[in-house]
Amino acid sequence: MSEVINYFDEVREIIQEMGGQDITTCMQCGLCSSSCPWGRMEKESPFSIRQMIYMGRLGLEGFESDDVLYACTTCGQCVVRCTREVKIIDIVRAMRAVVCETGGIPKNLKAVLGSINSQGNPWSQDAEKRTSWTAGLDIPTYTDQEYLLFVCCTSAFDGRSQKIARAIATTLQKAGVSFGIIGNEEKCCGEAVRKIGAEEEFSSLAEANIELFNNKGVKKIITTSPHCFYTFKNEYPEFGGEFEVIHYTELFTQLVSEGKIKPSKEINQKVIYHEPCYLGRHSKVFEAPRNLLNAIPALQTMEFDKNKDDSMCCGGGGARIWMETEAGMRFSDVKAKEAMAKEANLVVTACPYCVVMLEDSLKNIDKDETMAVKDISELFSESLD
Repeated sequence: MSEVINYFDEVREIIQEMGGQDITTCMQCGLCSSSCPWGRMEKESPFSIRQMIYMGRLGLEGFESDDVLYACTTCGQCVVRCTREVKIIDIVRAMRAVVCETGGIPKNLKAVLGSINSQGNPWSQDAEKRTSWTAGLDIPTYTDQEYLLFVCCTSAFDGRSQKIARAIATTLQKAGVSFGIIGNEEKCCGEAVRKIGAEEEFSSLAEANIELFNNKGVKKIITTSPHCFYTFKNEYPEFGGEFEVIHYTELFTQLVSEGKIKPSKEINQKVIYHEPCYLGRHSKVFEAPRNLLNAIPALQTMEFDKNKDDSMCCGGGGARIWMETEAGMRFSDVKAKEAMAKEANLVVTACPYCVVMLEDSLKNIDKDETMAVKDISELFSESLD
């Protein structure tokens, strides 16, 4: 006797109401799955973006499991391949929103939401320590300066990533840029919250930050993270947050071209640039990071075989940075191994998530003493007088 399959049209309708209107546009060609980074792993993954969309459209059970629905890093590689321009990430986010409303999100991500709700950041750190990265530096408080420097939660609270925030801030000072920080009143931009599917929590964060920024008179924002950059620029406007947003690599490139800052110290290293998904593929900021690297004297730069729109994700996006990933299933391991094969001394990037993931991978493959990972801001700062 054949198994009875139950279809639930109301599931599709709810997904569409949550923002996944394009779920019925997909023609199931499979280009998305064939371009997905999960296909490059040593072990087979149960995740298939094509199959997941199919299951959601028909209301079939199973798409909501942790290793399927929450496997997607929202890297966007499938989106640039889709011939119908289906908003695949919106579908994933909507499907997660459906699950989130029932409380069915992974345990690790529940802890992240709990931390953001109580402390305003996803790292379970005291909100009053948000400016601890400024220790020993004379970083001005934002009053009426040209720019607000918004330091992401990772670079505000993670000891390793704080070096990125310090490098960016001190470079801005050397260039004479008018900027300040708000500090402890800020909350997480909400990027990861929305990717988890917690729409209500994201709305609250966005509205709180927008009100704070408006009350302070903020017009222009410099971001340290591509994730904050994308969120402020593309998602805050739907909540009334209209700001001029720039990633630090873009601003640094402008400062170099204007002669306001010039790297002069030689750095004799062979580096390979890892493209952050939310800076490159999502925001199309491809040249600014490369221009900065090329401006550093004596630095030798290389590219991964797949770069720009074809670049492989580090595996930390879509809230995956807070989820466990077993050996043989880590995107960043693939990148680290390719960098080793190309005999690079450093993997450089422009995203704190990527730094975390790539450093973990070098430890996983016992190469952390052979190769290092740095943010471009750190190298650039080292090259300044």
